[in-house]
Amino acid sequence: MPKEISAGAVIFRKENNKVYYLLLHYGAGHWDFPKGHVEEGEKEEETVRREVAEETGIEDVKVIEGFKELIKYTFRQTYGLKDEEKKKAPWVFKIVTYYLAETKTKEVKISFEHKGFKWLPYEQALEQLTFKEAKGIFKKANKFLKGNA
Repeated sequence: MPKEISAGAVIFRKENNKVYYLLLHYGAGHWDFPKGHVEEGEKEEETVRREVAEETGIEDVKVIEGFKELIKYTFRQTYGLKDEEKKKAPWVFKIVTYYLAETKTKEVKISFEHKGFKWLPYEQALEQLTFKEAKGIFKKANKFLKGNA
């Protein structure tokens, strides 16, 4: 089974004493955080900065010390395949390390990989996220942020 190593971030910004989280609407239809493949020789935090910039146009990302969470899952790489090809797509084992990162930038310029984005407060963001694993990471990130405010 092929293996992918990725890194991503729960991105937040503060406005008028409120915290807003950035969610991306992926081409496959789900809502998730920015993330991408760790390239050879690249550190995870470098991947986070690069991927966030590539996927959102946001470059002023400050990774918050002390938060680092890992998820593992399998999926079929089916994006862009025809229906009859999807069943033959190989399973991929993926490991994603998530960080918590702050930005001051509100404007987002999504990449071709995405259909949209939203800045949402915690409760709405939690409801918008598609996957259980992402919701778990998000709950931990929000708790960490509240405990270190």
